[in-house]
Amino acid sequence: MAVVEVTAEVDERPGWRAVGLPSEHGGWGLTLEPVLLGLLAAWSVAGAALGVAAFLAFLVRTAAKLVAVDVRRRRWLGRSQLALRIATVEAAVLLAAIAVATVVSGLGWLVPVLVASPLVAVEVWFEVRSRGRRLVPELCGAVAVASVSASIVIAAGAGGRLAAGVWLVLAARVVGAIPFVRVQIFRLRRGTGVVWHSDVAQLVAVAVALVAVVVDRRLAAGATVVGVLAVVQSVWVRRAPMPAKRIGVRQMVIGLVLVAVSAVGILV
Repeated sequence: MAVVEVTAEVDERPGWRAVGLPSEHGGWGLTLEPVLLGLLAAWSVAGAALGVAAFLAFLVRTAAKLVAVDVRRRRWLGRSQLALRIATVEAAVLLAAIAVATVVSGLGWLVPVLVASPLVAVEVWFEVRSRGRRLVPELCGAVAVASVSASIVIAAGAGGRLAAGVWLVLAARVVGAIPFVRVQIFRLRRGTGVVWHSDVAQLVAVAVALVAVVVDRRLAAGATVVGVLAVVQSVWVRRAPMPAKRIGVRQMVIGLVLVAVSAVGILV
């Protein structure tokens, strides 16, 4: 029995990368896009600090989720201890970055965070129950992360309309992208599947992008990209799905193109 227990303990000890680095590759792009767009639209030291904080928040959730899941299941393993240490260090640096942003720009940047907090709460509820890969938590989490762009803009003193506009454009992008990718992955694994979920998502994405233009006309270029992407993805979803890695790389490139075009539209 002792040998079995020791073996189980060893098997449960993943390396620091498995414990501390997110496994979802798409999350890196979804975190990078709002940071880049926010800083390109309105650069500031406070905004840069918030960008650092955003990446740390993305990183810390992996270790923190593991700790929360193990506590909920009433177990404490080697990986739990390692995850707690990693989460503690990342949280400390995150708080330091937030402190810098607050000292430099005040507390105005918190408004988008507070608005997005219900979305974060929904995502966390699913994550703790190991259901974070479902559509609702993925959408809630991605839209909440997009709020970082608004916080960065506000921290730079660029105004609430621009802040809301960049958030809405990025929200439109993820609302269309996530269901599209999920349908493609499902078809890749099962060989077939319905595509109307993706079609509905593209319509919603266009509607959200139009709202962004109403809020701030400088987002017209970014909204145009969202509209073109909605049409293109409606065509792609009916073709044979490509490998998951290629889907991920293509989505990251699309996201960066959206950021670049949106930034040009804002600044020119």
